[in-house]
Amino acid sequence: MTTASTARRMFELLEPICLVTFFADECNEELAALGHRTYWDGYFASRAAPLGRVPAEVVHAAFYNFGEGEAARHIPSAWDTAPPEASLAARERGSAASVRRILGVLADSPGLVRAADLTTKAATSAPTVGRVMYAGMRTVPVPSEPVARLWHSATMLREHRGDGHIAALVGAGIGGAEAHVLSAIEYGIHPPESFGRIHHLPKSRLAAVMAGLREHGLVDADGRFTDAGRETKERIEALTDELAVPPYDALTPAELDELITVLEPLTARLVAAGSR
Repeated sequence: MTTASTARRMFELLEPICLVTFFADECNEELAALGHRTYWDGYFASRAAPLGRVPAEVVHAAFYNFGEGEAARHIPSAWDTAPPEASLAARERGSAASVRRILGVLADSPGLVRAADLTTKAATSAPTVGRVMYAGMRTVPVPSEPVARLWHSATMLREHRGDGHIAALVGAGIGGAEAHVLSAIEYGIHPPESFGRIHHLPKSRLAAVMAGLREHGLVDADGRFTDAGRETKERIEALTDELAVPPYDALTPAELDELITVLEPLTARLVAAGSR
């Protein structure tokens, strides 16, 4: 049976494949070509696309970690710019192009094909119950081209893990903004309110978030972890790893070892290019 530590290792190896969507140019260019005016228009439209033409309230709930009203600035207006299917296809084209460009000759290697095959086997094998974003991705056809298939399946597994992470946060009573504060502290960002994912929120909202974390004994007066805060963050991450195990149970121990081996040089190349 797969262990939580293996699930964590797979996250470390697959996450850089997914992150090209957010840091490289090709995806943004594809989405802009559809008419999406800003990065965030394209982000919300393409990531929410597997859910269909859902209202902002559903996207806000599924994404979990955005401030009140942020989804509504982009949804449902994004569906007037381009249908969900078009935004999803643009994200996939751009992301695969980024992975291919960064990997160079490795994009055509037997190792990448094998990585795509095994990642897809894992990504299409987990139960969907309680996994909204993952279930949405499971309804999307898996590409046949190896680079696109690797990105697509890695992204399915990212959404599966993300659904589990949200469950862990909800169970711990940690909201989306609070989760960003805890991550900022873990990253060594001080003050944590300056973290790029939340610094744009109204000062009154940030003050309320910090006050709540202090009231619950998770953050001290200087905006750093208390012992209870550090333990809470570690418990959430450990549970996230445990909840991320099911897809990898579809692979034999030998297949898991092989997947790790073939992914390592691919991930190293992507990390060297800034995808981390």
